Amino acid sequence: MPRVRIVGAGRAGSSFAAALDAVGWDVADVLGRGDDVTHAGVGVDLVLIATPDAAIESVAAAIEPTDAVVAHVAGSLGLGVLAPHGRRAALHPLLSLPNTDLGAQRLLAGGWFAVAGDALVARAVADLGGRSFVVADADRVIYHAAACIASNHVVALLGQVERLAAGVGVPLEAFLDLTRGSIDAVAELGAEAALTGPAARGDDATIARHLIALPPGERAVYEALVAEARRLAAGRGGPPDGDSEAVPTR
Repeated sequence: MPRVRIVGAGRAGSSFAAALDAVGWDVADVLGRGDDVTHAGVGVDLVLIATPDAAIESVAAAIEPTDAVVAHVAGSLGLGVLAPHGRRAALHPLLSLPNTDLGAQRLLAGGWFAVAGDALVARAVADLGGRSFVVADADRVIYHAAACIASNHVVALLGQVERLAAGVGVPLEAFLDLTRGSIDAVAELGAEAALTGPAARGDDATIARHLIALPPGERAVYEALVAEARRLAAGRGGPPDGDSEAVPTR
């Protein structure tokens, strides 16, 4: 099995160390803040940089080039930050790694990874039991923005649901099954076909009532997402015939 040294002892680095060790990779000592990384590439096949994004370029530059592949786990960065190393790669888990134990479990659970560069990182994904796709350097910022929307922004949106639900005495759990059902529908049908609700059916009267009832601080997000729902509905030809509710004239 390949030998890997991980630079960065935070959540991502410790999660990768535990997961790769679990599938038989030879994990060398993990280097943390303040450790000398000059010889990190000596005696290993892969150096995996799992530091904060802003530190990756300087860390890579401090590592003396060897035959080892030098890779990072950042989603929005390309391979250029890994100069002067000849064998470079990127290995970004499309997963949330909140702590070592849960992070390692998720890395081993068959998730998706964005890879680029040397094929050794694709082998790492395969050994972890995951699935990989290639993202070119020029596309990585957009890819990472989509990842943030799919994870962080969904959590922020559910925070709004939690606030509104608490205000009317309904538990958040009552809405989570609705959310899961919507995600399942997108997985089965695609986003356009899965869209339901007042914006999808052209029910402007209901949307207007929502906006009147919502606290002022909650309206901007609602209005922005209504606009997005309308754009999605327009992609399938707008509200289906006969599905639009009558709008009162008074």
